[in-house]
Amino acid sequence: MHCKRSSDRAVLALTLLGMLIFVSSCASEVIPKELEGQVDRKVTFLQLKEAPATYTGRMVVLGGEVLSAKRGNDSTRIEVLQLPLDSSLEPVPDRTTSQGRVLAIQKAFLDPATVPVGTRVTIIGEMTGTTTLPIDDVQYTYPTLALRHLKVWERVQPGGRSPMSIGIGGGVGGGGGGGFGGIGAGVGF
Repeated sequence: MHCKRSSDRAVLALTLLGMLIFVSSCASEVIPKELEGQVDRKVTFLQLKEAPATYTGRMVVLGGEVLSAKRGNDSTRIEVLQLPLDSSLEPVPDRTTSQGRVLAIQKAFLDPATVPVGTRVTIIGEMTGTTTLPIDDVQYTYPTLALRHLKVWERVQPGGRSPMSIGIGGGVGGGGGGGFGGIGAGVGF
């Protein structure tokens, strides 16, 4: 009976370890390996907004929600409402946490239909300077990035829930042996 509990604990420990590795690996998938060493994760949106010339040429990671995407003659311009990133580099769903807007310019063809209004994105891009455009009756200066990689996130369900969830379950059974009924873990979509 003691061995059964030890093996159940070992299974639980390995399951939790596997889930931890799975969850922590999500952030590394957002930044492609070929860009990982070039991205300065310490640069914040406010730093880019307040002193854009200081960060020109730096590769940064920002996230937010697409406000518009427009195709020009030789590029696509994506206007993004900046949102803080969580530990997996996914933008948080709360729009009230935004500190402003950013433009991402894709030189290669990018169909604006692939990033409709409301799409949450994480942008890996090189700071190129600023662009001033009108927002209603006001001129707004956008930090502007040359897009190097775009991660499009799944739509958030009403109530702020992601369509994916991770769960751990367990139980105690009375199967005559006095041991655990089972331990389980899974990922749901």
